[in-house]
Amino acid sequence: RRRRRRRCAMALARQVLCLSAFLSLPHARAEPIRYSVAEEAESGSLVGQLAEDAGLTPAQLSARRARLVSEDGRQHFRLDRASGRLVVAARLDREELCGQSATCMLPFELLLSNPLQFFRVEVALDDINDHSPVFREDRVSFRIPETSDPGSRFPLEGAEDLDIGSNTIQTYNISPDNEYFSVSYGSRSEDDKYVELVLKKPLDREEHAEMDFSLIAVDGGSSPRSGSTEVKIVILDANDNAPIFTQEMYTVKVLENMPEGSVVLTVLATDQDTGINGDIKYQLSDAVRKEDSAFVIDPITGEIKLTKPLDFEEAEHYELRVRATDGGGLSAICKVLVEVVDVNDNAPELVVSSFSSPLPENTVPGTVVALFAVRDRDSGANGKISCALEDQLFFSLRPAYKNYYELVTVSALDREETPRYILSVRAADAGSPPLTTTQTFSVDISDVNDNAPVFNQTSYTMYVRENNVPTVFVGAVSAADADVGLNAKVTYSLAPEQGAERPSCSCISVNSENGHVFVLRPLDYEHLRQTEVTVSASDAGSPPLRANVTVRLVVLDENDNAPLVLYPAQDSSPASSELVPVSAEAGYLISKVVAVDADSGQNSWLSYHLLRATDPGLFSVALQSGEVRLRRPVTERDSVKQKLLVLVRDNGKPPLSATAALSALLLKDFSDVRLPHSSPATEDQDGSLTTYLIISLVFVSLLFLISTAVFVARKVCRRKQLKAGHVLYGADNLQSGLADAAAAGSLPRAYCYEISLTTGSGNSEFKFLKPILPSLPPQHCAVGQGPDEEQDFPCVPVSTEDMAPDNAGTLSAGQFSTL
Repeated sequence: RRRRRRRCAMALARQVLCLSAFLSLPHARAEPIRYSVAEEAESGSLVGQLAEDAGLTPAQLSARRARLVSEDGRQHFRLDRASGRLVVAARLDREELCGQSATCMLPFELLLSNPLQFFRVEVALDDINDHSPVFREDRVSFRIPETSDPGSRFPLEGAEDLDIGSNTIQTYNISPDNEYFSVSYGSRSEDDKYVELVLKKPLDREEHAEMDFSLIAVDGGSSPRSGSTEVKIVILDANDNAPIFTQEMYTVKVLENMPEGSVVLTVLATDQDTGINGDIKYQLSDAVRKEDSAFVIDPITGEIKLTKPLDFEEAEHYELRVRATDGGGLSAICKVLVEVVDVNDNAPELVVSSFSSPLPENTVPGTVVALFAVRDRDSGANGKISCALEDQLFFSLRPAYKNYYELVTVSALDREETPRYILSVRAADAGSPPLTTTQTFSVDISDVNDNAPVFNQTSYTMYVRENNVPTVFVGAVSAADADVGLNAKVTYSLAPEQGAERPSCSCISVNSENGHVFVLRPLDYEHLRQTEVTVSASDAGSPPLRANVTVRLVVLDENDNAPLVLYPAQDSSPASSELVPVSAEAGYLISKVVAVDADSGQNSWLSYHLLRATDPGLFSVALQSGEVRLRRPVTERDSVKQKLLVLVRDNGKPPLSATAALSALLLKDFSDVRLPHSSPATEDQDGSLTTYLIISLVFVSLLFLISTAVFVARKVCRRKQLKAGHVLYGADNLQSGLADAAAAGSLPRAYCYEISLTTGSGNSEFKFLKPILPSLPPQHCAVGQGPDEEQDFPCVPVSTEDMAPDNAGTLSAGQFSTL
């Protein structure tokens, strides 16, 4: 009794502790919602308006997926989400669910999602009088000596009624009434009830050898139920002493893992009679459940043995009644209380009530992933459970209430780093040795568009040859997105420049699917050497993320431009001629062919070749510089007027070329002038020669100005004709044998002059020599220009009449030197 009170106190303390923990939860109601319903209620019977009592609407029940969760997993009740009513799911038998317990409470939880919330609900199952009293034996026999004294008591097995309270057994009576016997019943203690036959007056075997009557047990229900057993009394001759047990109640503790056949206890009864009246036999009086009994008694020795292993989780104790009967028919009954000692033979159990997977990777810390309950069918320390999450940094366990735990996130999740988490929850009891259970949860992480595309290069350089075909493929850009699905689907486009609505370059296009870059139209290297565009990679997430990269398109040159001859000008009329003194030595610089090529690289490397000449052996052309020089000295046999054709060729494949035509006049008696050799002349040497020539031309010009004013008008006219690009000497002024050298000159000389001579002059006599513009560079001397071109400083020709020549109009080289 003290042990039972201690156990009740501990249970009460546990309930208070669980209630305190439950009240501290943010998502749980402090007080449970309580209902009561009578047992044996039909399926669908109303228990209560759960939605209304929980402060919810039926719409919330459906939207938040309301469901009922019980610890043992059995669903005694059903929630109608449409109306919010709590109804009975199936017929309830109080005696089956709670046995003889004074109260029968069926607890469960109302669980809601989004957000997670639960309410404790308790339904008290009220007892109804649905069971009749039942005697363990249908027939009881007594052999009573006729010498028994009035007042003698003969114990009976009382009836059992599975109901409780007023619905259990209240009275016993005998039917039909018997003049010799009455029934007495009562309780010696809270758990020790007795029923006895009481002898009212002495027996007389000769008058009544046997008696039969019924013992009826009646309960206290509103409609009383009864049960009966037949009692047969056989009156014997004197057997004065009934067996007596050494103890009225035997108590023994048995480990639940004790093997079958083990001796639990030995009972002992004695009888003061001798002979057959003193022979005692033992039997268990549990005849009703004899086939299910876990115990058997030896009728001779009184040893009680196990017929099968015990299970503490099925029954914590057994109450046996042992009858000892002597040979004269007298008997005695004792009670044997077998307490089953719990052994840690049950591992903890985990029951998952709610589980969310997959989780978005942007789930905030503290989100509840799963709710589960733990239980252990053992008792005491063997049933005390602790839970832990093994080797996990992103999730943790926290107690919810009672034996419920929540699995929550504790830090940010990243699907790109870990797309799936395998969580192991380990539950262990406090037994010795402890038993453990591990439950594995697989939590998938769903993708969120949190990664922009990343190009595999920081910038791209692509090449295309000029004169390409339209829509030619030049390369590809590639970007990867660490997300998955639509969040990782990358499309490409040309990004406009900052502040613009369209891309800056319309000649480039990019394939939106694969990033291939195309040039839409032919390009010209000479107009566009390179260009840059910005390519944007965008994913299909919501909102989309993008990244930009610079693509530089380099145009490669092709040899599509032939060399262009700048000097001598090929379109001048008449063609210019270079003056070469016959006294010039080999290497004398005659002229220089100047050409350019619009291409680049080796396509613009130019080389010069003498293609044709009046006397090919007389001239040479420098391969790289284009300088035209004398290969040998001039001889009398060489023609006075020489024509050369120079080939200018680039280094392309195939090479392109152009030709330059120039003329040279071989002048006699130039040796006294002591013209300096031009081969390898420097800029200083050319400058000295120019200075000497300028002084000479200035002197001649002064003589010309003083000569006569009469010829002013003629000079003006001749200057106008010079602007028109014509030689001032017509057919009537000069003989047909005269060689015209209008606008003669050679780069890079810094002067312009005009010379005329007779083809028949053997002494190389000048007809005239007149400086035009001695102090200006050659680009300001417009010789041979058209009439529409502006001439800042025109070259003015001089006729033979402007200067009085010696020897019939000729000017010798000696006279020239004196100037």
